[in-house]
Amino acid sequence: MRIADMDWRMVENWTLHDDRVVLPLGSIEQHAGLSLLTDAILAERVAVEAAAPLGVPVYPALPFGVAPGFQAFPGSITLRVSTLVEVVRDVLDSLKRGGFRRILIVNGHAGNIAAGSLAQEWLMDNPDCRVRFHDWWRSPRTWAKVVDTDPDATHANWMENFPFTRLPSTSAAGSKPMIDPNLLRMLPPFEVRQELEDGSYGGRVQRSDAEMAAIWDVAVDETRGMLEKW
Repeated sequence: MRIADMDWRMVENWTLHDDRVVLPLGSIEQHAGLSLLTDAILAERVAVEAAAPLGVPVYPALPFGVAPGFQAFPGSITLRVSTLVEVVRDVLDSLKRGGFRRILIVNGHAGNIAAGSLAQEWLMDNPDCRVRFHDWWRSPRTWAKVVDTDPDATHANWMENFPFTRLPSTSAAGSKPMIDPNLLRMLPPFEVRQELEDGSYGGRVQRSDAEMAAIWDVAVDETRGMLEKW
C-alpha cells in the first residue's frame, strides 16, 4: 500500500503485526527521449506492484540521486554522495522510530550504490533491524531476462523504455553504437554530453511492449520475493 493512501494511525496499526516497509530510491537525470524521472518512476512502480498483494507500505521514491556526470543536460539534478548517505541515514532512523524493522530499499539508479553501503553501516548501530538493498533491474532473474531479450541493454535505451517512462515526444525507432560507460566515468559533464549527444548509451531505442511486459513481470515477482523471504 502506498504511504500516500495511509494516515499515521494506519501505519501504527500495521506495525503492530508486521514491521516490513519499502523505500524506493530514484534519480532525476537525462534519459535521452524518456522521462527525466525514469529511475524514480520505475523504482516506485516495481515496489508498489511487488508489495500490493502483501499489504506492505511503500514510500514515494526519493527522487534525487547521485548523477554528477549528467549535469550538462538541463533538468538533471545530483546530490553529493555525502548528502545521499546522510538523507538515507535520516530516513532509516525515522522508519525505525515509526516501528519498522525490516526495510527493503528498492534502488532504481546505479549511482546510488553508496546508499547500499550506508545501509550496511547503519545495521552496526541497529542490530535489531534488517535492511535489504535491491537493485531491481540487475537482480539475478530480472537481469537474465533482460540479457535474454537483448544483450545491448544500457542507460536510456530500450531497457528503460516502458509505456510508463515514455513521453509523447519519445521516438519509437532507431539505434546507435554502444558507448563504453567506463570512458564516461573519466570525463567531466560537458564532455559526457558531447560523447552521448542525445543522452543514450547506445543500442535500440525501443522493443515491443510484450517483451517489456515480460521483463517487468519477472522484476515485480523477484522484488516481491525479497519481501516474502527474510
